[in-house]
Amino acid sequence: MPPAPALLPLAQWPIDVRRRLIGVFTDIDDTLTTDGAITPDALAALHDLRRAGLAVIAITGRSVGWSEAVTRGWPVNAVVAENGAVALRFSRGNAPEPNTDADSLLSKIYQQDAPTRAANFARMQQVARRVLREVPLAQLARDSDGRETDIAIDHGEFARLEPARIAQVVRIMQAEGMMATVSSIHVNGWYGAHDKLAGARWIARELLHRELDAEIERWAYVGDSTNDQVMFEHFANSIAVANIARFLPGITHPPRYLTQAERGAGFAEVAAAILAVRRPV
Repeated sequence: MPPAPALLPLAQWPIDVRRRLIGVFTDIDDTLTTDGAITPDALAALHDLRRAGLAVIAITGRSVGWSEAVTRGWPVNAVVAENGAVALRFSRGNAPEPNTDADSLLSKIYQQDAPTRAANFARMQQVARRVLREVPLAQLARDSDGRETDIAIDHGEFARLEPARIAQVVRIMQAEGMMATVSSIHVNGWYGAHDKLAGARWIARELLHRELDAEIERWAYVGDSTNDQVMFEHFANSIAVANIARFLPGITHPPRYLTQAERGAGFAEVAAAILAVRRPV
């Protein structure tokens, strides 16, 4: 097994770069959450970032159905679900606190039109049946009922799959013409060219009317696993929480910085590093 890539400690993240940030994109599972739930320190970090005027957008492989409660309950501008395919946002998405009043309506927007989604959904169910038939112990993710644009096989949340079987799931999805990626808990597959990076570009335009690529050095991304590679590759301010260690041998494009703490505590560490240089001295 090759050695894990060397990463810079978060303390080496330049102060002037942190001071210029306007927003943070973040993964959810095992980045914001610990053992499946958000911890008080990570939730407080989200509140603090929003109150400091930064945009905070979660980008996840989770289903759009599962993500609805996150969008309603956490202080985020939006959640981009199913690896970039669909987003949940509020009509007043820039408010600094969770939007729960009747004037702020939650809406879904998609990267694919309705006929394309319907055709792809039918094809994906066929692939899911093939995976369950051919891969021993394979199970659909428990949030599958809430999925509209992808399928997910559980390998690390409520079920366990060995690496060889995870690789088999990926091969089947790719053989069926799907995009496939592995998160810390699921193997996701979908039809379409979107991914987390495409989703970030899309939601920046749709929600904030900004072109991400023109100012990407003013955004940070926080993640924890293989399916964050496209974000690690393109964001100079890419940070991994410490629990990325088990994935590093298989990551071609590692992040630039690494927190000392794992999961939600690691995200809180990132937020503290950003906010420390924004407060008056």
